[in-house]
Amino acid sequence: MLGTNWNKKQDLSEVLLKNIKDNLSKLEELAKSIGENDDLIYRFYHHSFKVYYIQSDTIKIVEALKSLAPEGVVFNSWFEEIYKEGTGKTFELEHNRAWLKHTRPMVEAFFHANFFLKMAIACGKEMDTAPNMLPSDWAALLYFYQLR
Repeated sequence: MLGTNWNKKQDLSEVLLKNIKDNLSKLEELAKSIGENDDLIYRFYHHSFKVYYIQSDTIKIVEALKSLAPEGVVFNSWFEEIYKEGTGKTFELEHNRAWLKHTRPMVEAFFHANFFLKMAIACGKEMDTAPNMLPSDWAALLYFYQLR
């Protein structure tokens, strides 16, 4: 017999999917406006301070994903750590001496946030209800929202 914790998580999963579906066009618009951020990834390798601009797209994605969360649901703590380490940074000349230390967390945070945005869009398009047998995109989102 499944416990009440599982039932509560399943109910919250249904709310999450509904929120995704209700905001699907906004999520798709955000994904389109951000694209793959190829130029900013190039800036990382080019050793350009412009890579710091990637933080604003990461923040936009995270704000959109937070707006989908059912009441009382928070993101996965690993993601929160990655996000914290990859945002709120301002370029300083001495960062050039330890480029990867200062810039790689920003790129990593963007990649993770963008991954979950893509998963939300895919699940919103493909699913009618929150499934019990979990495809990996939905399972990833459930881990992200700590519902698994």
